[in-house]
This record gives sequence, C-alpha cells and structure tokens, in this order.
Amino acid sequence: MRLSRWSPGLALLVGVVASICAFHPTTAIDIPLEVVGHVNIEQLPTITEASPSSLIAFPFDESFPMTCEAKGNPKPEFWWTKNGEEFDPYQDPRLIKEKNSGTFVIPNTGNLTEYQGTYRCYASNKLGTAITEEVEFVVPHVPKFPKEKIDPIEVEEGQPVILECNPPKGIPPLQIYWMTIGLQHIEQDDRVSIGLNGDLFFSNALEKDSHRDYCCFAAFPKIRTIVQKNAMSVIVKSTNSIMERKPSLLMPSGVKSETQLVKGDELLLECIAEGFPTPMIEWLRIDHRLPDRVTIENHGKLLSIDQVDEDDKGKYMCKATNIHGMAVHYFDVSVEEPPQWVSEPESQLSMIGSDVLINCSATGTPQPTIQWMVNGKPIEGMFSVYLNKTSNSTDSAVYQCEASNRHGTLLANANIMIMNLPPMILTEEGLEYSAVEGKVIVMHCKVFSSPPSAVTWNKEDSTGSLEGPRFTVHQNGSLEIYNVEKEDMGQYTCYTKNTEGTSAITALLDVKGIQLNKIKHFLKHPSLGPCVFSNYINRLSLFFSADRYFIEDGILQIVNVSHRDQGMYKCVASTPMDQDTASALLMVLDIPHAPENLVLSEHKGRSVKLKWIPGEDHNSSTTEFIIEYEESQWEPGTWRELQRVPGNHGSAVLKLYGHVNYRFRVSGVNTVGRGRPSEPTERYKTPPAAPDKNPENIKIEGHLPHEMDINWEPLSPIEHNGPGLEYKVSYKRQHVEEDWQEHVVKRHSFVVKDTPTFVPYEIRIQARNHHGWGPEPKVVTGYSGEDFPSAAPDDVAVEVMNNSLVKVSWMRVHKDKLHGHLGGYRISWWRLRSLLDSKKTHGDKHTLTFPGDRNHAMVPGLTPFSEYSLIIMTFNRRGNGPGSHAVNFKTPEGVPEKTPVFRVTDVQKHTVTLTWAPPLEANGVLTGYLLEYQLINNTEEVGVLQTVDISNPDTTMWVLQNLEAISRYKFYLRPCTRVGCGPRVSKESTTTPENISEAVNSSKTFHVIEGLELGTVYTVRLMTNNWVDNTSIFEYVIRTRAKVRISTQGWFIGLMCVAALLTLMVLIACFVNRNKGGKYSVKEKEDLHPDLESQGIHDDTFCEYSDNDEKPLKGSQHSLDGQIKAEGSGDSLVDYGDEDIQFNEDGSFIGEYAGRKEKKVSMEVKGTTNQSTA
Repeated sequence: MRLSRWSPGLALLVGVVASICAFHPTTAIDIPLEVVGHVNIEQLPTITEASPSSLIAFPFDESFPMTCEAKGNPKPEFWWTKNGEEFDPYQDPRLIKEKNSGTFVIPNTGNLTEYQGTYRCYASNKLGTAITEEVEFVVPHVPKFPKEKIDPIEVEEGQPVILECNPPKGIPPLQIYWMTIGLQHIEQDDRVSIGLNGDLFFSNALEKDSHRDYCCFAAFPKIRTIVQKNAMSVIVKSTNSIMERKPSLLMPSGVKSETQLVKGDELLLECIAEGFPTPMIEWLRIDHRLPDRVTIENHGKLLSIDQVDEDDKGKYMCKATNIHGMAVHYFDVSVEEPPQWVSEPESQLSMIGSDVLINCSATGTPQPTIQWMVNGKPIEGMFSVYLNKTSNSTDSAVYQCEASNRHGTLLANANIMIMNLPPMILTEEGLEYSAVEGKVIVMHCKVFSSPPSAVTWNKEDSTGSLEGPRFTVHQNGSLEIYNVEKEDMGQYTCYTKNTEGTSAITALLDVKGIQLNKIKHFLKHPSLGPCVFSNYINRLSLFFSADRYFIEDGILQIVNVSHRDQGMYKCVASTPMDQDTASALLMVLDIPHAPENLVLSEHKGRSVKLKWIPGEDHNSSTTEFIIEYEESQWEPGTWRELQRVPGNHGSAVLKLYGHVNYRFRVSGVNTVGRGRPSEPTERYKTPPAAPDKNPENIKIEGHLPHEMDINWEPLSPIEHNGPGLEYKVSYKRQHVEEDWQEHVVKRHSFVVKDTPTFVPYEIRIQARNHHGWGPEPKVVTGYSGEDFPSAAPDDVAVEVMNNSLVKVSWMRVHKDKLHGHLGGYRISWWRLRSLLDSKKTHGDKHTLTFPGDRNHAMVPGLTPFSEYSLIIMTFNRRGNGPGSHAVNFKTPEGVPEKTPVFRVTDVQKHTVTLTWAPPLEANGVLTGYLLEYQLINNTEEVGVLQTVDISNPDTTMWVLQNLEAISRYKFYLRPCTRVGCGPRVSKESTTTPENISEAVNSSKTFHVIEGLELGTVYTVRLMTNNWVDNTSIFEYVIRTRAKVRISTQGWFIGLMCVAALLTLMVLIACFVNRNKGGKYSVKEKEDLHPDLESQGIHDDTFCEYSDNDEKPLKGSQHSLDGQIKAEGSGDSLVDYGDEDIQFNEDGSFIGEYAGRKEKKVSMEVKGTTNQSTA
C-alpha cells in the first residue's frame, strides 16, 4: 500500500475516473445478510450512534450518557480518550457501563467537575478503527456576583451616569434586569436604557434618578438561576441650570469597531449616547440601504438582524444627534461560516490489486484545514488519499477526514474494504412471476461480488441477451419489461460473471389479460369530525391498528379525527398479477395552538414590549392575536382584552396604566376559531403617574330652580394611575366676566347652590392623584335648574277634520317664559255631552303629549256627535305650565256603535223572533235598523242574503216569517243614522219541525204539556220571558212511548182499573190536604228577581206541602256556581232511564228522558220551595 499527495486538480480528475470504475459505494460497502449467512466476511467497524459535540451537565438532570455504538465483524472493542489522553470508564466504579457497548453514563452525584473535559470514542477490530467527533462535557458553575462594597455615585444634574453590572459568566442565554429592592423595574426610555453588556446608562441624570437601591439581576434560564448584585446608590445633585452639550457615545467607544459573526447568528449593533438634550439615534448602512429584516429596538439604540448571511456583511453607521451637534460610530461587520462538506469521503468496496482514491473537501470562512487519519491516527500533509495497487484484504482500514476552522469541526469516517468474491446470486432459483398484458413486470436477480459482476438476461427461445426498448437490466441486476405482451411468456435465465467466477438462476413469466380496473376514490375531511375515504375496488388491502379506523365495503372511516391522522393515505387494490393505487392527502384543521415563550422586554415604565412565538396554526393561518391582561388589585383573576395585532406579528408594544400590577397572555385566532390562551407572563408593575384622562359623559341637570346638579362618569379603578384620586370641579356663568369657582371632591357628583334659574354655565372637571393633575379638561356648557313655564299658548284654534279627528293649532310660548328647556306641548280634552243630550257633564280627561317645538297637532279618537272642551299647555323638565283658555268644539254625526244585545228569543217551524237593545252610542240621530239574514245549513254554499229595512228607531223586536223548517239561518243587525249604518252583529239559529210555546205560571214548580204524539221525540225548553236574556233555564230531549196494542187483553184492563183507582185516591188526599193546610209558599215578589233567570226550578216534590208558608223546601239550596242542580226525587223529571212514560190523571207525565241539557243561570237562586223527601 502506498500513500500519495495529490494536487486538487489532479484529485478531481482521478476521482471522476474512480467513480466510474468503482462499484456503487452504498451497495458495495453494505454487505447483505444473505451473504454473511453463507460466507464469513469480515467488516470494518462503523459508528452507528454517538453523543452530540456538546453535552451540558444541568444540575436538575439525573445522569448524562456518553453514547458510543458501532457495528463490525469481528465485533468492535471500545476505548475512550479524555483531553487527548486515554480514559478507561471501567476504572471508575461511579460510572455506569453497558455490556457489549462503548456507552457509559455519568450519574449526577453532585461532584461532576472532575468529569469535565473533551471526550472521543474509538471502535476497533482487527481490520481498523472508527472514531467519533469530540464531545465536550461542560459542568456549569453556579454564577455569582462577587461580594464587593460599592460606593455611592454622586453626579450633577444633566451629567451622564453608567451603573456597571458586570454579570458573572454562565450558560447562555443571559437576561439582565435592573430593578429596585422592591422588584420595581427601572423605567427605560430615550434617556435611560440597559446596554448589551448589562450596564444601565443615563444619557443625562435628573434629580428624580436619585435612588439608593439600584440592583442588577442576572438570569440564566437554562440552569434556572437568578443572581443579584449588591444595591448601588445614585445621588443626583440639583443645579440651577443644566449645561447643554452635543452628543458623545457612551457605548461603543471610539469611532470605528469590527464585529465578526457566524452565519446564522443574530447581529446586534448598539449605540448609546450622552448629551443634553437627550440625543436621538439614527442607523445607516454605507453604500446600501438597511435590509428589510432589520429591527430597531431599545428606543432606537439597538439594531438587530436575525439569521445573518453573507449579504448582511458591510459597514454600518449609527448617528446620535441633538440641537447642538452629532456623534457617529462605524461598524465593520464580517460574516464567517463554520465548515460545511463539499465532498464527504465515501466508503468503498474494492478488489485486490485495484487503485482507491478517497476525496474530502469542505468550505467555510476562514477556509477549513483538512486533517486525514487512518484508524484514528493522523496522516500529515494529505489533500486526498490514494491507495495504489492494493495487494490483499489486510489493506482494509477506516479513514477519517476532519475539517475544522475556528467556528467548528466536521468528522467523517470512510470504510475501505479490499476483497475478491465470486458472484453470489441472492434471489431464489425458479421464481414464478405473473403479469398482465400492457403492464410492467420486474424479475429480480440480486447479486453480490467483488469486483462487481456483469449481469445479462436471456429467454429460453432466444440465442442472445435480451435487447430492445422494452427491456432494461438495472444496476442491481433486475430485468424490467415494459408493455408486457403474450409472447413474453416463458422461462428466463439471469447470468452473472466477474473475474472470480460465474453464476446463474432461472425464472418463469406467465402473462394474462387485463384483470383490474382503475380505482375511483374521494376524500372528505371536515375539521375535527368524521373523515371518510372511499375506494371502489375488487380487493382492498389496508392495515390500521387503531380502534378508530374502520374498513367496510371499500370505505375507510376515521372516527374522532385528531392531528396525528393528518397525512397522505394510500389505497392499494391488487390481484395476484396486477395492482393499482390511489392516494389522498388528509389535512386536519383546528384552532391555533397557544403561543409560547412570552417575554417582556423594553420596560419603559408604563410601556412594555411583549414578544411571543406563535403556536401551530393547524393548517389555518392565524389572522390575529388577542392580548389580554389581568391585574392583582381591582379584579384579580379576571382577564380583559387589551389589544389585537395582526396574525403575522410576533410582538406588540403595550401601552399601560400606572400603579397596576399586570400580567399578560396571548391567544391566536384563525378561521376555525379562537385558540387557547398562552401561559401568563411574570408580573409587571407599572410606576404610578398622574391621570391620563379626565372624566367623560358629564351631565348637567337642574332638579330645583336654584340648583345645578353636575354628574359625570368616574374613572375606572385601573385608570387612576395612582393612589388618592380626586376631581376638581370648576364652573362659571357663560358670557359673564367672573372668576372660576373651584371645588375638589372625591365623589363623581357635585351640586351648585343658589344659582339663577336656567342660565348657561361653563363647567370643566379635572382628575388628579398624589402624582399630579390629569390633562387640561374640556369645557362643557350646561344650564342651572329649571322652573315651571309661566305662560300658556295663545290663539288656540280647533279645526274639525272628521267626526273623530280634529286639528289643534296655537301660538308658541316665548322662550323667556319657558324657564327651562322646552319639552313640548300637552293637549287635554274632555267630553261635555252628546248632542242628543242637552245636559252637560264633565267626562274623563284625556291628554296627548307632543315633544319638541311645534304649533299644531292632531287629536284622534273623539266620539262623533258630541261637544268637547280643550286646553293646551307647554312643559319643560320641571313640569307643566299653565293651561290655555278652554276651547269648545263639536264633532259631526257618525254611524252608530253596534247593538250590545242581539238575541234569538223564539224559534218556530217557519218563524224566528229576534230581539235587541239600542246601541249605547248612537253617534247621531238613530233612523232605524238594517236586518239581514241568509240560509247557511252548515254547508259551503249559503243562501241569498235577504234584507229588511226597519225604519222605526224605537223597534227592538222583529219576527221573520216564511222561513224553511229544520233549516239553519244566520241573522245580521246594523243600527243606522243619517250618516250610515254601524257595524253589524250576528246570530245563528235553526228552525224546528213544529214549536209549541206555552206560558208557565211563575208560582208553580211544574207544568203539564198535553197533546203529544206517541213514539215521538220532543225538546222541552224552559225559558225566561225577557227580551234582554232568552237563555234557557233547562232543556230536555224526551221520547213519548209508542202505542202498545194490548188494550183488549183482560189482565191489562184489570191492571189499569186498579192503577186508576189508586191514582184517584192519592189525588183526593192531596187536594184535601191542600185545602186544609194553606197554600204553596214562595217568597214575596219584591224579594224575587224580576224574571225567572235566577230562580232555581225544583221539581222534587209532587204532592206534599209545608204547613208554614215561610219554611223553605226541604233539601232546597242556593246555587253557588250559577248552575241549577236537580235533587233526586221519585217524581222528578230528571235521572230516569229508558222506561216508558207514565201519565197521571191530570195529564202530567213522569217518564224517562232520552237526554238532558243543563244551562247556566246568571244569578244566584233567591227563592225557596217547600218539598218533602220522597
């Protein structure tokens, strides 16, 4: 073996030749398992797993693994170096080792400093050695500020001050905070700011900067540590006049500086200037415009660019200016780059006696240096490695290429295997393949050998190897046939050959017709709901292990879709000879994830910058972010919206109120909805300040004539900006030369006493607290208290528009008589009389209010043919003024109101009697009635409307003749005046087959109806003889007994004789008893209702009477519900079954009724009736 040094140009040429001649490096160096199973092939060690280049021992981690795993044949042995010297983990019992592995674990037992250093792992067997990159194990120390006594800093007002922090070193990132002992942040602005080095800069000191507790806090988030420096005292001596001066730079010093960065780092350029007035900072780039990615922070003092690259290098300038001049500083920015591979060394498998060239090149700034090693041992002065005429397998080795510059190191291992091996075909002999016409078939012939074998295929019926556009032999030995034909069926042979030997296998191909159609598919993907993937196929092969996936009839259904279901879905339809696939992309939409890593920066007292990292948007872009705050004093635990920013922002400057202990959170919004809020930030308490605003919604009212009430909407607690909120109320008369009257109050109202009535005032209200006054308040105009108007409208006139509407006009009241803001006018009117009545009465008073300034109005809803009286008054907020002189007017005649009572009182076979009452309001001279009726008979078709013109206005009853029997009619009645007829009322009734009406003596409790026909149904109705109310007291339906032809039978004649004799005896006894004992007792007529409507009809006794006229009937009772209930009696007309009717000698009947209707009685029964219990 010979090592040679190559120039870069020659190395490139030879590399091309080698890549053409050498076996494919991936397959050549990866020896298949099938080969290893048949032949014991030794392999170089290969690193499979290693630790990262830097491992930090955080104190809260339990252990720290130093990982090193490798493979090879024979199995590799492992050894380590530490800081370039051999290190054996097995010699330290505290370390945890793993069997057959190079990995060892450092436990966190508290003393880790002795393990700090740079480690490297070596994996070796007899063929060579592979190595890992160096691993730096860093044990961070707890950072501490040195204990020191800091003398107070005294400075004159207007001079610059620098408070040095000098934070201790620690694991980055480092965060610096300046606060007081009470954890109150130092407010930053154009004058006061924190530098990148942690120092606190005052461009010019003011007297208010005097404090004894300036503290620098250094936070190291990765080790969860915050350390505090001793408090510093600043004493600013006041002076009568501050000397103004031009700017000069506190940071950086000098006129020019150089800044070197690594590509991908963040560029931070800082300029902090002193001077008075406070200088303003401006940034420029020489010969170029500032990149779009530039961010100006810290009140213009800091320029930052994320992820710098080559385009960002160049010269930058900051310029500090005030009215007295300027100061500048130039930054020369260079961007360097750690090593990157241009050509990484590749592992190779070569035959004995061949040439091997290994290339390695890298780029970076500065240019990396290349160091070659073989089996971990350095080879000096090599650009590339060339192995000339390798003799045997013992020349196999692991070569390492290491590229490094001051920004980093790259290491790559390349395994060079030297061996000779005849062809070994790894595909089985005699495989059978099936193909479909027109498709593609691939037949395999996987071979391993060194040097690489030549592979050819031929068919049994052909003499040479397969050639043509349809046949391709791939580098892995497989034969691919395109557009398969029937003639391609048969036996095929794969031949392999190299310098060490030959080998061959056969395969059979069967060609069939088209078997399978294309897949049709579709995809539905609603947001967070069921998702269905449909495939219509002959056979479906889909495999899902989760219980949420269901496949049935070619449908893949996903239940309860989640984000992990997102991705590409593939459906494969296959037969033994063919297959087809279809795929669809499922995207799951959801609300945005909560933003993360909320950080507060640029603390400016009542302003702070909030930064956050947006959460996952779940396939729907975030449209905006909602920033909320919670404060701990007034409404702790309640989150309120502060502001919204566009969805492409990751920060916002928050304008805050003073003297509030805030914390903030952020949530994102997209088209799906609003996401969950982030974790809240730490507390940030703003310093107190004077109020930012004055009260709003000032209302000036006067409830009494000589007072003025001033009310306003108070500032909310968060708007106080500090303790001790008060309001200064100032007022004076408008257009009057007088001083402002001022009062300071804590409530949000004030009453001014002894004011003139209704005069204009100017009012202003200003807020203040212990830290000062709010802004200059606005002047609001208002009026003092109002009094009642002192004048009434004049020239009141009434114009009659129609019989129910008039127009009223008047002359407006002069504003001097209003004594307040005009509210409007009120019109009051009342009815004196109907023009049919000469007697005047004062009717109910009605009032209408008409707001605003006007001189006329309409008064509706008047009663026609009436005389009215009307007055008008004006009103203001205090009340009504005096009324005008009353004006009388008359309304013309109108149509009458409808009749209040309309009854059907007597219905016969061909006649109907109608009764009614006159209208309550005739609205004119009543001339008569219009009576109309028509046949309806419960059908859709109705009869012709018949009209009867009743010209006598005194008529209240009418009998309609010549009606059809057993027919239903509808009757309409309208009262009329000279103007027309009023609204109509209607009733319906049905004529009867034949109607028998008989008068009943009101002193009796029964009545006998004679002349009824046998076997006939009758309706018996008892009614009052009153045209006002013709309601039935009761109504029964009866059926008389049919004629029985037994009169010629002897037993019936004898029975009837006995019954007649017994009946005659009972009647005689009753009449005798009546003639002796007195008369039927009823109440005096004056105690009775004038009609029978309220009298209960009790037919409970038939022949027993009381001896005392004043004694009520036994069992009689007053009706409590207006309904008469018949008591049980043997002779009652009520409560019988279907028995035959029996007749007494006087022709009266007691019988069975087919039905009964009870009617309600409108008044309580006051009469009593004597009766005895049957």
